[in-house]
Amino acid sequence: MTEKQANGKVDIKQLTGQNFREGYNCAEAIVWAFRDNLKLNIPDEALRMASGFGGGLGHAGCMCGALTGATMVLGMLKGRIVKEQSKDPVYRIANKFHGAFKEKFGATCCRVLNPHPFNSKEHLRNCIKITGNTAELLSQYIIDQQLID
Repeated sequence: MTEKQANGKVDIKQLTGQNFREGYNCAEAIVWAFRDNLKLNIPDEALRMASGFGGGLGHAGCMCGALTGATMVLGMLKGRIVKEQSKDPVYRIANKFHGAFKEKFGATCCRVLNPHPFNSKEHLRNCIKITGNTAELLSQYIIDQQLID
């Protein structure tokens, strides 16, 4: 990670929040922000994959969309391309990030983290905080784990 990227965790939090305020859901906001900030080779069309994860999987309230978006970023950084590659490295970093997320927020389930009705003012206010803080957590995790040059 470059010096600019290492010092950019506030920027990534702000960029993620801006994406959310502009109408992207939690998962989309994370993936788009990291794609743009880290200059990841992800075409716009591929970013559609994050859309269904908002609201804990399409408003099901399950796994937090910010967490799933962060996991997608980790997969982009260390995931495998061919079946012969080991899954262990990406599983290890995803599991460890899951633990860090749970430690920071106390849960990983959207409905537990944010019990307000979907799209209510309270829900959106809480979700943008969780999403921005997840971006900050992911940024620091990427630095600490030396996941990019």
